[in-house]
Amino acid sequence: MSDQRTLFVPDGLDGERLDAAMARLFGLSRTRAAELIAGGLVTLDGRDVAKSERVSAGAMLDVTIPVERDPLEIVPEIVEGIRIVHDDDAIVVIDKPVGVAVHPSPGWTGPTVVGHLRAAGFRISTSGATEREGIVQRLDVGTTGLMVIAKQEHSYSVLKQAFRDRTPHKVYHALVQGHPDPLEGTIDAPIGRNPRFDHKFGVRADGRPSITHYETLEAHRFASLLEIHLETGRTHQIRVHMSATKHPCVGDLTYGADPTLARRTGLTRQWLHAHRLGFEHPETGEYVEFSSPYPEDLQHALDVIRQAA
Repeated sequence: MSDQRTLFVPDGLDGERLDAAMARLFGLSRTRAAELIAGGLVTLDGRDVAKSERVSAGAMLDVTIPVERDPLEIVPEIVEGIRIVHDDDAIVVIDKPVGVAVHPSPGWTGPTVVGHLRAAGFRISTSGATEREGIVQRLDVGTTGLMVIAKQEHSYSVLKQAFRDRTPHKVYHALVQGHPDPLEGTIDAPIGRNPRFDHKFGVRADGRPSITHYETLEAHRFASLLEIHLETGRTHQIRVHMSATKHPCVGDLTYGADPTLARRTGLTRQWLHAHRLGFEHPETGEYVEFSSPYPEDLQHALDVIRQAA
């Protein structure tokens, strides 16, 4: 969306620089005015101009100003790759592909789970924040696999409390560098935001309690396939804990993975997948469990690791 404006330069701005004149006419900063000019969105008497050009009284100024949308606005958009695993009146379970955020947030302009559900005609009615409608759990943009979304107020409340109480059975599979020692164990280390990098987290004494249980399913020359059970659900928890033990997820360059191994396996994101999800159905009380196969990029990387001599 954009706002198209046409004005004639008033006498009082005769001789002003174009960026300064635009700032006064449209209430923009000079920096923003210069960006619009550099982007070819401004013409003076029908011709392209530079920001330093002087304007003349009576000249016709055409400006196209892109309208910036609310970063928390849900944009309905069908997202290729989202698979509906289960759907009933109370919940919908999806298999999330890579490159999709769960909900809108500042700084994210890509596709979202809630945007897909809205575009696909799912009606979500919950008391959660509008941009997070029905969301009771989250997965990173670069993490694939199973998620449950509540469709009704009661289901939302029940599932939200269940995740707070840590009763759902969340099972992840991760391909990590090297061989954890012991092959099966628990990582109990608090996690907090990295003070130097806002998008990263780390093990910190002042962090929130975080507990990760793991067991080795396969051990290969360069990497091990782990099954991971989360007792807590902190942001980037598995990635941070495995990195802290010197066994980062293969392909996870943000948390210290070997870029050479990432290239060898063809990975452009962390090898981490929400493989199984089980919980008591919020309306029937029946225990339900779902599973998701590895997506193509993770399966290929695992095959490369298995075949490595």
